[in-house]
Amino acid sequence: MGTVKPSRTARKVALNIVALGAKHEMEVVLPPGLVDATSELLVASGAADRRLVRFSRSKIAVGIYLAFDWMMPGQFEAFAHRKAFCEKQVRKGIAAGARQVLVLGAGYDTLGWRLAPEFVRVNFIEIDHPATVRFKAKGINAMGRRSNLHCLAADLGERSLRDVLGADATWITNAATVIVAEGLLMYLPPEAVGTLFADCAAVTGAGSSIAFSYVGTRANGQPDAGPWTWLVQWMLKASGEPWLWSSSAQALAPFLKKNHWTLAQDPAGASNIGGVEFYGLAVK
Repeated sequence: MGTVKPSRTARKVALNIVALGAKHEMEVVLPPGLVDATSELLVASGAADRRLVRFSRSKIAVGIYLAFDWMMPGQFEAFAHRKAFCEKQVRKGIAAGARQVLVLGAGYDTLGWRLAPEFVRVNFIEIDHPATVRFKAKGINAMGRRSNLHCLAADLGERSLRDVLGADATWITNAATVIVAEGLLMYLPPEAVGTLFADCAAVTGAGSSIAFSYVGTRANGQPDAGPWTWLVQWMLKASGEPWLWSSSAQALAPFLKKNHWTLAQDPAGASNIGGVEFYGLAVK
């Protein structure tokens, strides 16, 4: 995703979350405070103006999203389930003794900002491309900084995770950690995904876990974006953010084992709730 501009996908996902707040029954799926915090962050960062955010919270916006849901059926609501899954794993990890939470490709996600005051003895670290972090940091400063939330600007396509965290004074290499890689892996080259998991194992302690989302693989070996994969991939490529990596359910466990992780036997991590993404949980 090498670009000097903030990620379009990150902005799109954030606006999608805002719109989900106006959809009936999503309030029981979306984590508390997520929609309001996302709305505030988009405006405060300058990623979206107040009129667009207000429109996104309308029933009209929901109708528009649903009208385009035919391309990836169920994906609109799936963003809510994805957020809920990741936050659930973070809370479970902290309850089990994790001292750090690392969010990779954080975009305009507000998990760290929302949970940092609740878990003051846990360090929350986010990493994303400098162009996106620049916008987000402006928003976080306006909303109110958290002393245990740290936003690191780094292009993981150019620097290894080990180098980035090794240069950060707040990171504790041997600490139990929860890592979140939500909506990220499909945008990385296959070799980079393996390296990322291996690096995550190298910079964390026993009892660590990774909550992640991924897309399945079609018969031709390409990422599966649903019945209109060719159209979705064309649009993603045109935007400069194509999907590059995918995995079948059968290949996932061996892949994780090769990179020093074990696929957890968690029913929630072995299924997808609508849309084209699957959710996974790996433990160390």
